[in-house]
Amino acid sequence: MEATHGSSEAPPVELACLFSDLVRLETELWDRVDRRLREDHDLPLSWFEPMQVMDRVVDCRVVDIAEELSITVGGVSKLVDRIERAGWCVRAPNPNDARSSVVTLTRAGRRVLSAAKGSCDDELAVRLGVAVSSERLASFASTVQDLRRHVADPQGGAR
Repeated sequence: MEATHGSSEAPPVELACLFSDLVRLETELWDRVDRRLREDHDLPLSWFEPMQVMDRVVDCRVVDIAEELSITVGGVSKLVDRIERAGWCVRAPNPNDARSSVVTLTRAGRRVLSAAKGSCDDELAVRLGVAVSSERLASFASTVQDLRRHVADPQGGAR
């Protein structure tokens, strides 16, 4: 359908510009939340994210963290090593699979994660919650989820 004068259709989106904006938004947002978590809790955002997965997933394995965060198992394993050295998580043999281990937060890890969640929520409220209406933010969140599912789908994201 061709657009006519006075049409309320949105102009076409330049996908390369959208991609660039999304990447820059993620980088800028990551930097601000990371700075806040480091200042308030001496906790890098790169540790906070896997710790949230450890807290949420029963019998959490390194592969579970990798899948949830869309990063490599090797990268997660190194992160878990660092978090463990800090005393915020421990590995134990997996009772369901002797070839893997289960990663759990320590008491200190649960404490720092709980406090850090508050700081993260506050920073996100400042950076995102007041930038646009709650309706637009909900629509954007839904759109991002749809796009992630499409890109992750081996058939949907392929050429």
